[in-house]
Amino acid sequence: MARTLGIYVSSDDQLDRLIELCRAAKGKGVEVTLFLTHVATRLTQETRFKELVGLAQIFLCKVGFEANNLQRPVPGLEDRAYASQSRNAEIIHDCDKYMTF
Repeated sequence: MARTLGIYVSSDDQLDRLIELCRAAKGKGVEVTLFLTHVATRLTQETRFKELVGLAQIFLCKVGFEANNLQRPVPGLEDRAYASQSRNAEIIHDCDKYMTF
């Protein structure tokens, strides 16, 4: 059984640290799920965001994404990636460990 880590991201100033953490987790066989909300949805517009694709399963708060006037599509993300806070609750429930940025 794989170990799992859920990460709630509400800040848009931790992308480098987030990428490093996801790389390290993947290297140790830990499956990572990200939930980006509020201003963290702006990270989807950063050049380095694409580095997270493949390192983690990524979900975006649909309301936060729209509130920041962001437009679909985000390269590497499917329609199911745009979710509600209930998806975050599922991540909390399903993951072995959970942290916030």
